[in-house]
Amino acid sequence: MLTSTSFPPRPSVVETSLWHLYWQAAWGRNFFVDAELPARIRGRLLGAQRFPGRMLVDYLILPGEIHALVQISQGEDVRGVVRAVGNVVSRWVRRAEPIRSPVMAGPCRVHAIASSEEMCSEAWMMAWRPVFLKLCATPTHYPHGSLRIALGLTPSRGFDARTMLLAFATPIPEARERMRRRFSRRPSEGETLSWELRHGLAPARLEGSGYGAGAAVHDTAAALVAAADTAGLRGALHLLERWVAAKLDPKDPPALDDSSRQAARGRALVACLAVRHRLCSAAEVARHFSRARATLSEQMTASRARAADRQIVGAPVDRIIAEAVALARDRKTAVR
Repeated sequence: MLTSTSFPPRPSVVETSLWHLYWQAAWGRNFFVDAELPARIRGRLLGAQRFPGRMLVDYLILPGEIHALVQISQGEDVRGVVRAVGNVVSRWVRRAEPIRSPVMAGPCRVHAIASSEEMCSEAWMMAWRPVFLKLCATPTHYPHGSLRIALGLTPSRGFDARTMLLAFATPIPEARERMRRRFSRRPSEGETLSWELRHGLAPARLEGSGYGAGAAVHDTAAALVAAADTAGLRGALHLLERWVAAKLDPKDPPALDDSSRQAARGRALVACLAVRHRLCSAAEVARHFSRARATLSEQMTASRARAADRQIVGAPVDRIIAEAVALARDRKTAVR
């Protein structure tokens, strides 16, 4: 799966025809600075798709964000859609509020959608986005998105929701019912944070990870951060530390901050996992444990040579998270 980037490599354009495009307003800017702008932006999103092979599958217009799920023909470059929307919207905002500052926080982000299931998940998170931003009480109350149209609550006004609905079921009435049931569940805080991190929408910066402010975080790293007791890189490293210690000795997990040989092995395993899942660099793990980077690198090399350690490092991230969360829950129960 491709992660979110400002623009995908050109070879990827022919591998998929479904994309999530999203723009963020720069600090101090607002896509709703003029009361007519939401309708004009919607019209631009629709207009940019009126070419052979293009289709607007879903959209959401917020004061600080614009989201669009678009389908394009296999041979077309998605940059054409990006330019058709971003440049025009920037010009409109400048006219409505003529101050000398950027309109967009950065280039449009482009996320490749690999399956119908992923498309449905993206649409679900988009539907709840206004609620999490405290713009409405429930997803169906928000007027500047396609959800109300897809559910038959408002007229289409030029938007065709059939492509999204058919991903849920056929015929359309059954699709709407399934969509309504699925979208009725509010995403958890962990699911929301993971989605925000993967799309570069989370405000917090993962210090030392190589991800700058507003950068999109790799899927597995985002999942680790979202599952941690506290949001951020430190919480994710503590989660890995807890899981590794239990793997080394399930009955009496060692503390990985002491000077024992087993603790050194555990620190190396944490570093290997952090690097493998693109959470952070080995240098950041060394700082986390207050150890020398060179020493930790040697220990990581030794760990990679051990079959037992390779098996631990090769564990899938969803299993690591499930077991680490269970360990934390058992520990809290024991304390009580």
